Amino acid sequence: MDAQAATAGYKDIVLFLVTAGVVAPLFRRWKISPILGFLLAGVVLGPFGLGALGKTAPWLATFTISDPEQVAQLAELGVVFLLFMIGLELSWERLRLMRRMVFGLGGLQVAVCLGVIAAAAHALGQPWPAALAIGAALALSSTAIVMPLLAERKRQHSPAGRAIFSVLLFQDLAVAPILITLAVAAGHAGEAPSPKLLLAFAPAAIGLVVLVVAGRLVLRPMMKSVARAKSEELFMAACLLVVIGAGLLSALSGLSMALGAFIAGLLLAETEFRHEIEVTIEPFKGLLLGLFFVSVGIGLDLSLLAHHPVRIVGIAAGLFALTGMVVLVLSRAFGLTWRQAAEAALLLAAGGEFAFVIIGNAIDGDLVRKSVGQTVLVAATLSMFTVPVLAGLAARLGSGRPAADAAPAEAPGDPGSGPKVLVVGYGRVGRLVGEMLDAHEIAWVGADRDTRGVEAARRAGKSLYFGDASKPEFLKRCGLETAPALVVTMDSPEGVEAVVAVARELRPDLTIVARARDARHAQRLYELGATDAVPETIEASLQLSEAVLVDIGIPMGLVIASIHERRDEFRKILNRPDALGGRVRRARDAMRRT
Repeated sequence: MDAQAATAGYKDIVLFLVTAGVVAPLFRRWKISPILGFLLAGVVLGPFGLGALGKTAPWLATFTISDPEQVAQLAELGVVFLLFMIGLELSWERLRLMRRMVFGLGGLQVAVCLGVIAAAAHALGQPWPAALAIGAALALSSTAIVMPLLAERKRQHSPAGRAIFSVLLFQDLAVAPILITLAVAAGHAGEAPSPKLLLAFAPAAIGLVVLVVAGRLVLRPMMKSVARAKSEELFMAACLLVVIGAGLLSALSGLSMALGAFIAGLLLAETEFRHEIEVTIEPFKGLLLGLFFVSVGIGLDLSLLAHHPVRIVGIAAGLFALTGMVVLVLSRAFGLTWRQAAEAALLLAAGGEFAFVIIGNAIDGDLVRKSVGQTVLVAATLSMFTVPVLAGLAARLGSGRPAADAAPAEAPGDPGSGPKVLVVGYGRVGRLVGEMLDAHEIAWVGADRDTRGVEAARRAGKSLYFGDASKPEFLKRCGLETAPALVVTMDSPEGVEAVVAVARELRPDLTIVARARDARHAQRLYELGATDAVPETIEASLQLSEAVLVDIGIPMGLVIASIHERRDEFRKILNRPDALGGRVRRARDAMRRT
């Protein structure tokens, strides 16, 4: 009996893990966002799905979430991790470069959509506090669904893609102020608007200042100390501590956990640990965000759709019409063509994941009645399920003018910077490579595992990041997908091989120049896909030969020509595995005979 009680507590976790293992791969194979699968799974596993059939078929209780409140409490961390990652992906430089589209187009979209939807909700009988909360919730689109769809269709670099990214970016920035405003409004419900009401924001403002100051003083030194230990486990533990700890400190100051995590991410975005933290946190964010959507699905009563189909479909259709028209008009005003504006309008017309957070907070703060909130959430969910269909229509519109849209442009993830050569390893060799690239005015970004070297380089104004370049996700975040070349200068032969192998798998067309220990190591790197492998022993002998020949009076031109000829011979030999392998075997046999 005790054993049954002990295992019963794990049933919900096992159900979720089974769902994650089945739903995510299945929906990815169907080219549908897994988020929609998690929502649908939550509905099926919740009290309004299989749970409703429990009285007639008790055995279904085995496949039903038995403690939705406990799941919801854990699922809140999904939003916390999502906002932390959003903060981590931002930077002041990025916002500065995209300020016109982000704060212009994005700011107007949120403000106008919020006002129009709130006015419609008020006209339908909702009081102004509830109407504004509903307007704020439905004005935000789904970053988690739209951005992967853009990337899958390679539309994120198009004019419409950049406009969509800018709007989504401002929406993500707007979540924190919206949550603060809801918390203050809930604490002063029923009060008439007055200047004194602004004083209610003072504790939140003080809490924000404390978080920012404490974060600047503590976060970077702590991550630097942990990184020097060179332990992936400790680094992961530190990342989790930052996310959850910042969230708890924010909650203690009267703010939301998600806001605290967002501020922590924003502070770490300017540090050398940014990309390594992103790679470390991403699996937790994906899993917990999936749990969040499962918990949302558990709470959704889709029977409302059966009982009030006209009302819910009408809300969803009204959301499409209002948001889509606003985005279309604003996009045209900001210079997009009709096709590009229509593409942006289709992808941004539906509701998003933050609607569940905002409406949930509004219900908890008694700003929105639960029945009204549930109706709005079902309509928002219905609209989210149509995003893949809308994306297909948008792709057809976008394919109408491929030449204009497919032109190279700055990537949403790193606007204004353009492609950069990636230098892995920033010791003596890597520094010299960087200096030569600077001398020829070629942009580059570096990566290394030595915290002291990275810190010194960043103080000197170099774009260098701490992290493990053998991880595919880390290389992608450093810009491998657009890099014209990769230079691997690490002094560890195994490390060089790992980076070359991963990079070649990710980019078959990439130019890869790698540092090799000797001829045999160079051959191994060529086999792994290096474009050029430079053996230290051979280069040292060639440079010594060049120096002695010039010093004894041989003309410089003849010496350089012979050195280049010899270098080309070595490269051809190293690129012929059989020839080099035969030499290695003959040398080994000779050593054995002696």
